Amino acid sequence: MKMFITSLMLLAACSAAAQDKPMHKKHDWKDMEKYVPSMTRSLGGSFQQFDKLNGRVANLPQYESLKGYTATLGLGMMHEMNRVVSEMNINIGSSLSAHRDRKSSTIHYIGFNANMGYDVLNKKMVTLYPFVGLGYQMYQAVFYRDNTGVDFNSVLGLPGIQETISPVKFNNDFFVYRAGIGIQLKSVRYPSNAIGLQAGYTGSFRKNAWRSKDGQELNNAPRDGISQFYFSLILSSAPWQMMMHRKE
Repeated sequence: MKMFITSLMLLAACSAAAQDKPMHKKHDWKDMEKYVPSMTRSLGGSFQQFDKLNGRVANLPQYESLKGYTATLGLGMMHEMNRVVSEMNINIGSSLSAHRDRKSSTIHYIGFNANMGYDVLNKKMVTLYPFVGLGYQMYQAVFYRDNTGVDFNSVLGLPGIQETISPVKFNNDFFVYRAGIGIQLKSVRYPSNAIGLQAGYTGSFRKNAWRSKDGQELNNAPRDGISQFYFSLILSSAPWQMMMHRKE
């Protein structure tokens, strides 16, 4: 009899545990999703003039000066809690102006940044946030010569000709600060999805000298700094939130 009663008690306890477990998971997810960031993808552009480097190139007719704009793509994370907006991003940019077979130039870069902002509206479906941040950006400038007049057999027969037709590359990198403003509009049907715009300014703490493509320091190298305006269209989503809500 005691064994039977004990078995019934164990069975009841197991049944209660099986019923409580989903509720426990549900409760845990509700608490946890407040801390889980959204994924962001961005498309935009930036504007930057490297005056010192362009000043050197302007005296050499075989090269073309760098363009002042770049198209940008980004991937990152964004989180909002108690009206505080935090984000981390990886961005790549390129002027998309390279023509390897004729005189041209291109600038491309990769950057990492972390920003902190504050929602000034405190609305459920709209977030408007000024922000500041820090980052690091690495650049490469590439200058192509017009090689259409170079004979193929000369390149094939004279190894030294190869060096004369190769593009010239210079590298630079900067620690930067950022400031700007962003707006985010959330989806009515899926609040975990949003579309937004962001615009701001990026500046460097100092001017740095351009180096060779292998990172070597060069005597009398021009020094430039970052003074960049940018804008981005941002799409954000939290697919894990959507999946959990569908299970509820």
